[in-house]
Amino acid sequence: MADQIINKGEEDTLTKDIDPKILKRLLGFFKPYTRYIVFATFLTISISALAALRPRLTPIAIDDKIMNKDLPGLQFIILIMLGTLVVQGIIQYGMTYLTSWIGQKIIYDLRKKIYSHILSLDLKFFDRNPIGRIVTRVTGDVEVLFEVFSSGLVTAFGDIFLLFWILYFMFSLDFTLTLVTLSVLPLLIYATAVFRKKVRESYRRIRILIAKLNSYIQEHISGVTIVQYFVKERRTIKEFEDINREHTEQNKKSVFYYAVFFPVVELLSAVSAGLIIWYGGGEVVQKAVSVGVLISFIQFTEMFFRPIRDLSEKYNILQTAMASSERIFALLDEKATVTDIEEPLDLKDVRGNIEFRNVSFAYNEGEYVLKNINFRINSGEKVAFVGATGAGKSTIINLLTRFYDVQSGEILLDGVNIKDLQQQELRKNIAIVLQDVFLFSGDIKSNINLNNSKISDEKIYDAIDNTGLRQFIDSHPEKLHKLVNERGSTLSVGQKQLISFARALAYDPKILILDEATSSVDTNTEILIQNAIKKLIEGRTSIIIAHRLSTIQNCDKIIVMHKGEIKEMGTHQELLEKGGLYFKLYQLQYKEEEVSN
Repeated sequence: MADQIINKGEEDTLTKDIDPKILKRLLGFFKPYTRYIVFATFLTISISALAALRPRLTPIAIDDKIMNKDLPGLQFIILIMLGTLVVQGIIQYGMTYLTSWIGQKIIYDLRKKIYSHILSLDLKFFDRNPIGRIVTRVTGDVEVLFEVFSSGLVTAFGDIFLLFWILYFMFSLDFTLTLVTLSVLPLLIYATAVFRKKVRESYRRIRILIAKLNSYIQEHISGVTIVQYFVKERRTIKEFEDINREHTEQNKKSVFYYAVFFPVVELLSAVSAGLIIWYGGGEVVQKAVSVGVLISFIQFTEMFFRPIRDLSEKYNILQTAMASSERIFALLDEKATVTDIEEPLDLKDVRGNIEFRNVSFAYNEGEYVLKNINFRINSGEKVAFVGATGAGKSTIINLLTRFYDVQSGEILLDGVNIKDLQQQELRKNIAIVLQDVFLFSGDIKSNINLNNSKISDEKIYDAIDNTGLRQFIDSHPEKLHKLVNERGSTLSVGQKQLISFARALAYDPKILILDEATSSVDTNTEILIQNAIKKLIEGRTSIIIAHRLSTIQNCDKIIVMHKGEIKEMGTHQELLEKGGLYFKLYQLQYKEEEVSN
């Protein structure tokens, strides 16, 4: 099952190299900080120049000063070398701080952009994408980019310029000896290419496995009660171990590649140094090359292989960032299927008249769950939808709130097609209480007003009084500030639903929707909710979806649905007199209640 959460597109990224289009798009996030990046680049170029300058001073110190017994001159050269070290350290500190600051700012901007975009997407996107994978995009994949943004690209310039300065000084000192030094370069290029390819594949696979781990953990911790109810702990742990083991093996592979590559670089560096001593030593004996130049070349050789090794690592970091960027941009490129028109209409005074005209809808193409639905709900009416599971009742609510758009037909609010309204303005006039209540970590107050400063404490307490929550609130010394754990895990089902009901009422909607809101509560809690409904439906359009027909007998209208179609419509008494589907549902439920009693 865990393998299902990684789609084919992600697997394909294992075979891709650096994509110029993605790189260009990635570099676009640098634009607001261009002047800082230019300054940081200048600093890193300065550091590379100072680092390469010290070996260049070696021949001067040995050949000109020591050989000529010029002690004051030697002391001056030593002071220059010490000065370059101090200045380089100061510049290094400034560059490190600046690049880290730039990286954090860009990561902040990017993460905010991704999160805002996710919240703008419609439910269809979340239907087909596991939450764990989305979380990985906002956290893990963004974090991977930090090293690229903070130091990777900027310090890469420093490495390139360091190589440039080293080669410049080496060729200026001795052309032939430089060629001898670089004779191992083909082997180094080959080793680097192999290392880069192996590590690239390993890193990209690691990113995919991290997404699998996050998705699996999120899913099974969210469903931990089912895991424990059905004694699935061992099997779940075994499945997790399989993913975790694969992740560990991929990390071990990457460690192995590094463990091989770095010693190879050091070996080639030693071989290069040996060639310098062998060839250069002979030149010294023949007095064709000075001792200072020979020592300088040994120093340059040690420095030369370090930036090559660093560039190889940075290239792999960049390739890893490409894989993360590809997934991030794929997420950012997701377009909401439900969108607002350019100039939406403004309903200043919503009355709550609702009409469905010839509405048909399918979550999946061709599989219609609603077929040619027609009904009208007048302002202030209390209307119930009943029917078996899968009849299309909850889909009616999803369409009315525009979480999905209809394939055909239209939905009207006060005579205006809801597609002509702004989604947020539409939803501001609708409050909904779901069967599966979601509470956020925080306190009771924040779960009622959702941190909306426009909802006063007085309004919150009115909602609490009308839902019968006052006794529960007053029983705790913290009252409204009583802590609520994630998903309200420390509260009973009834308490959570009452809080959800108070949340809906605090927003004082024109349209109130109760989707199976009383199906999972005890009798006392249901009585509290029913009493609250009786008080608060006056002047408000109310839509109730319920399996328990005893709770909807006083509705102005009951709409009976079956397999996506409206089969019957009328009051409770009218439908019973028809002796149709509603009558059968009522008889069946009445008998079940008799048996349970």
